[in-house]
Amino acid sequence: MGQIVLQLILAGLAMGFIYALVSIEYTIIWNASGLLNFSHERFILLGAYIFGAQFIVNMNFNSAAAVIAALVCAFLIGMAASYLLMRPFQYLPLVFSVTGTMMLGRIITESVRIIWGNNPIPLANWLQGVFRIGTLVISRTYVAIILTAICLVVALQLFLNRTKLGTAMRCLSQNRNAARLMGIDVDFLAAVTMGVSTMVCAVIGILIIPLFQIRGDMTGMIGLKGFAAGVFGGFGYLPGGILGGVLIGILESLSTLVIPGIYKDIVSFVIMIVFLLIRPSGILGHKA
Repeated sequence: MGQIVLQLILAGLAMGFIYALVSIEYTIIWNASGLLNFSHERFILLGAYIFGAQFIVNMNFNSAAAVIAALVCAFLIGMAASYLLMRPFQYLPLVFSVTGTMMLGRIITESVRIIWGNNPIPLANWLQGVFRIGTLVISRTYVAIILTAICLVVALQLFLNRTKLGTAMRCLSQNRNAARLMGIDVDFLAAVTMGVSTMVCAVIGILIIPLFQIRGDMTGMIGLKGFAAGVFGGFGYLPGGILGGVLIGILESLSTLVIPGIYKDIVSFVIMIVFLLIRPSGILGHKA
């Protein structure tokens, strides 16, 4: 029983970091523009397809080159989306950005289907295999997700706190008008923020390929669970989103000990509703 619980915790920790990364995306865009982007899971899907699509494989790219290509493409797509979509929405009520990004997600989904078709793209050798520690069997995919997510979170924290561009992004999140008065190119900085967010989406898409294959429905409810993680931990607060994602992942995985696995997806949404009712600011958030 103890080994089963440990296996479930490791699996939950891996998925929890995925939710945490999605929550980070919501957070950095919200802080930079005051807008909500509900097309995250479609950017995740797009990143996975760009990484594993047949045109990359046919060009004989190795894994590292495919990762770099996916990240560069994702960054450029994110910047374009910022200028063409997010920038006009920032002067309109919030409901316009929510609706607009949902429609953008639909456009991405249909574009992927038109370009690559409905058939899954198999990547048989990507992050496959297991590690054995005594009788404990750990999936290589889970280890890769956990280590990559930790490195990415640390890199984002260093970027935001130790670089000039990151400092400008934090200034933008605190007061957009003051940042403009200080000579910061607000529109360009918002586009860079969107590009960084889309790169994070691509990383998530690349990491979850062994779990779901590259197919149109691979992202499932990852975007909504990431949003729930942000609410749980403290929406708009980076450490809160990370904590919320990890806790939701572990609780969701352990819930299969008491409820059928098919119902585990409701755990994150039940937690979100409870916190919206009793503590809307989340675990680490602050009341406005």
